[in-house]
Amino acid sequence: MAVTTRKAERVRHRKPPASNPRASSPKKATRRRRRAVAPNLAAGREARRREGFGEGYREGVHSGIQSYPTLFEGTSIVIPTYNQLAMLRQCIESILDNTDLPYEIIVVDNASTDGTAAYLEKMGGQVRFRVLDSNRGFAGAINVGMMMAKGRTIMLLNNDTLATEKWLDNLLICLNSDEGIGMVGPMTNYISGDQKIDVPYVDVADMPRFAREYNQSNSSRWRRVDRLTGFCLLFRRELFEGVGYFDEGFEIGNFEDDDYNIRVRLLGKSLVMAQDTFIHHFGSVSMKALGDRFLEVNDRNQFYFMDKWHNPYEWIHMVREHPELQTGSLAHSAGFYPENVVVQAIGANYYWIEQGMRRLVEGELRIPVIRLSQIDMRRWPIGEPIAAEEVEHRWNGFGNQAGGESAVISLPDGSAFHSEGGKVRRIISSAVMQAWSLHLKPAKSISQEALNEMAQGLPIIAPPLFKQVL
Repeated sequence: MAVTTRKAERVRHRKPPASNPRASSPKKATRRRRRAVAPNLAAGREARRREGFGEGYREGVHSGIQSYPTLFEGTSIVIPTYNQLAMLRQCIESILDNTDLPYEIIVVDNASTDGTAAYLEKMGGQVRFRVLDSNRGFAGAINVGMMMAKGRTIMLLNNDTLATEKWLDNLLICLNSDEGIGMVGPMTNYISGDQKIDVPYVDVADMPRFAREYNQSNSSRWRRVDRLTGFCLLFRRELFEGVGYFDEGFEIGNFEDDDYNIRVRLLGKSLVMAQDTFIHHFGSVSMKALGDRFLEVNDRNQFYFMDKWHNPYEWIHMVREHPELQTGSLAHSAGFYPENVVVQAIGANYYWIEQGMRRLVEGELRIPVIRLSQIDMRRWPIGEPIAAEEVEHRWNGFGNQAGGESAVISLPDGSAFHSEGGKVRRIISSAVMQAWSLHLKPAKSISQEALNEMAQGLPIIAPPLFKQVL
């Protein structure tokens, strides 16, 4: 014990070593240790943040999937936008100021570069929105918005419009007055077609007073028309589920609303112009921004429309004047799609369409597959699976297929028909033939007299073209 004490005393009284200028002080050593530990702590915090974010994201996705079918008794107002922040802000504010009925605002931004995304972020819960990674045009943005919509009714609204007092009230009264009405549109100061009216104001500041006096609900001022322009369209969710999405083959804008009008009318639904409702329209701001490209875009879309439909009113009248052609309900567009084809939506599964059913194809296919949306796919109930070999056999017109062969029939004048299920159906254009890959099927020629002896079904139209998964 004494030795230990003496050693301790010697240690205690030992002369401290001479200071070394290069040696670190205790404080510096502590700082070094802190610096070494700090990056590890930061990395740990970042890892935990990422893990928490991932868990939250997965939980949000799961919650979204669970609540996706849940709708609300109100209107989803879908607004596509591109580089028109000032217009968009005015539009949204006018909706907030003039709409008392239940609604939600959905803005789909076509990759604007003017601060639109930041503005939407600041709106918080007042607006649901999605910012796209590229400009998908009017149809592409509208499709995203309709996919997001939760309302029992859906409105498509241009960003260069101003809502007015009782605007939504009046349009809903008109729409809900008759199940036969498909879409309703208001009057405005600037548009092509019958929905344009002369207005007494020059300054837009005077517009609300005019609209307040104009917007008096009156059923005698509702008028059925052949065409509604797409600056403001109101329809039920059931119509969307029946007609489907807009055709994204129409680039940027123009004619996609005409195309949708035709598809609505083919289902026997009416288009109604509500002459008791007015909203302000500044007028095709996005299209004017194209400058010299406007005519190019317009001409291309017009060609696409005519190539797809040729004379669309012929098919509308055919369906309406020949009810015997209506082999079942016309609640959805699948009645105008061919059978004996293979289709695909989201996922890797292929389905063979036959006798009003979709049958899962098992095995590898060597025939064309047509891309549709989930909305389109859900129209067919699921039948028994079918082997790929049998599908190819039937697609090529062979085998003991129920209801007869599957082939393309042509007349001397060039008219083409598709035989299926014991009947023949008119293929309305070469674009439709290409869209369904029917030009690759077996073909034969017959006379008009022979065709007249066959049972005829509904004409075949093209499905919408999609540039995104819907």
